[in-house]
Amino acid sequence: MRYFHRTTLSPDDVLAQAKTFFGPRLTPADESPRRRTWAGALGKVTVAARAEGGHYTLVEVGTDQVGESELDRLAKRFLAEVHREAEPAHEIRGAY
Repeated sequence: MRYFHRTTLSPDDVLAQAKTFFGPRLTPADESPRRRTWAGALGKVTVAARAEGGHYTLVEVGTDQVGESELDRLAKRFLAEVHREAEPAHEIRGAY
């Protein structure tokens, strides 16, 4: 599955947050300047962040699992955490 989110955080901030979020759960598998990949028993997740027009950053999260797997729930939770980092008043309401 693939998910995306636009944020005002910088690509470096997003990737640092991804490392903090996925690091304890999964093993690092690949790293490039704008992309990080982690893998584990749940599957593989890739986070990419790139500047997109103006002051926005496009965050793309992809997994090798079908929708509603545990890894996909983690991916959606990560995007919700990114949203909350950019807007502290944002309330995370999902069950993920």
